[in-house]
Amino acid sequence: MTTLPTTIKRLVNHGPEDYRLETAALPQPGERELLVKIGACGICASDFHCYHGAPMFWGNETFPRYVKTPVVAGHEFYGEVVAAGPGAEEHFGVAPGDRAIAEQIVPCDKCRFCRSGQYWMCEKHDIYGFQAQDADGGMADYMLFKPTSRVHKIPQSLSLEECALIEPFACSVHAVNRASIEFNDVVVLAGAGTLGLGMVQAIRLKTPKKLIVIDTMPHRLALAKQLGADEVLNALDEDVVARVKAMTEGYGCDVYIEATGNPAAVNQGLQMVRKLGRFVEFSVFSRETSVDWSIIGDRKELDIRGAHLGPGCYETVIDLFHRGLMTAEGIVTHKFSLDNWQEAFKTFGTPEAVKVLLVPEAE
Repeated sequence: MTTLPTTIKRLVNHGPEDYRLETAALPQPGERELLVKIGACGICASDFHCYHGAPMFWGNETFPRYVKTPVVAGHEFYGEVVAAGPGAEEHFGVAPGDRAIAEQIVPCDKCRFCRSGQYWMCEKHDIYGFQAQDADGGMADYMLFKPTSRVHKIPQSLSLEECALIEPFACSVHAVNRASIEFNDVVVLAGAGTLGLGMVQAIRLKTPKKLIVIDTMPHRLALAKQLGADEVLNALDEDVVARVKAMTEGYGCDVYIEATGNPAAVNQGLQMVRKLGRFVEFSVFSRETSVDWSIIGDRKELDIRGAHLGPGCYETVIDLFHRGLMTAEGIVTHKFSLDNWQEAFKTFGTPEAVKVLLVPEAE
């Protein structure tokens, strides 16, 4: 039987640019809670924006503060179950020794959305890593999966890198599902970061007529091409709207998926998508975005769809990894220990980085 420590390290968010690596007592699982030893936790764009004080997390004159501090950061985690509170094994279908992942949201199971099965839109909307007490996250040695978590067992066939990408790729698959891609569609994906590269793989499995990927980083575009993009375009080097229209007899693409987090990509997509086309917005933006709404309505009658989290897609991603239909190859570029969390955050967003992981047991 594994001997558990009495204390753990955890990265605690106290405010913008005020994250601290602290020592705390090992948490004890209560009723229907799981104690999980973290295998890895990814740094997401939302973690990066939160650290640097983006208003969408800390509030402004338009909307209230979302983050409740102090809170342990991190929502892209997985780990090994090491202890279970009363009723937890039966409730979640996992036991100590199993690898498991919890979806990033901790739903209340009481609001109208939870009661109707749309738990990912929970009105209370606690997300691991952002809500103090209710949802401490995975940038730690150990964490608790809460009683209302959506927990999924991970087979031993998956590598550390694949396990760490289940959460972001579940979001990728959900966004692609929202696009309702058909065989004859020309699909444009803007953004070839971690989530975009997951979308590339999911889109290829939908077998559209053509997949075009846009980014500004050559190595990410090369990886997108390797993973299945038919065409890759660098928005810094050419007029991508003109190029896409030239490939589609002047009409524009059938589907545009925005996954850059850059406001310019929204206007780019509205210009690029054809009349009656589908525009899927996925990104988390660090600042407000303005568009000409007459394009959406009067000029093109577009179908605008949002995509939030990865509901119903965790088991899909786990299965696709298990069957070799998705890969983590080339996507996880950096691993840091918790002690080196500052270097990890500095590395995020650099030209050579795609997915940066915090791995508690890394050297």
